[in-house]
Amino acid sequence: MAKNKEIILPQPSLKSNVSLEEAIFKRRSHREFLDKDLDLNQIGQILWAGQGITLEKFGIKFRTAPSAGALYPMELYVFSKEGIFHYLPLGHKLIQINDKDLRENLSICAWGQRFISQAPLNIVICAVYSRTTKKYGQRGIRYVHMEAGHIAQNIILEATALGLASVCVGAFDDPAVKDLLPIGLDEEPLYIIAIGYSK
Repeated sequence: MAKNKEIILPQPSLKSNVSLEEAIFKRRSHREFLDKDLDLNQIGQILWAGQGITLEKFGIKFRTAPSAGALYPMELYVFSKEGIFHYLPLGHKLIQINDKDLRENLSICAWGQRFISQAPLNIVICAVYSRTTKKYGQRGIRYVHMEAGHIAQNIILEATALGLASVCVGAFDDPAVKDLLPIGLDEEPLYIIAIGYSK
């Protein structure tokens, strides 16, 4: 198992030839993907859309998706044929935490949804609830779920703007997905998003 290999991602583009309205109009769920890899520019752009840092003010590094109290309880993980990577918004980089292609394993965790193993990129959104509940109590759980939706929407609209297909997945065995990731007991997987070129 490879650990701590660092990949600095290309700086995200802040302009596009696709308008937000066009991306909203064109976005659809796709479950068939070509066997074609994404490049680092595409991967970096998608991850930045989900959790990238956009502003530093008052000592806070604000991100692309709104977060209650700017507490940012989410962690993003990437499953690809190169292994599993953890996205770090600070520095806009990936840290490799496993060098094995575990997309098939992730597919099995998601009740055998085959497109997960076929998609060149799967993003798993995980939550550390305590980052938000320490301030907002049980109400913070709702805020975390809202934030997961904000992040997922940013990701799938960015994928659409890049000419890529995506599908959001909520049907999976939570403990089984956790077993694939070296994450703490307080970190919970909420979302899988499969991304690639549509067949």
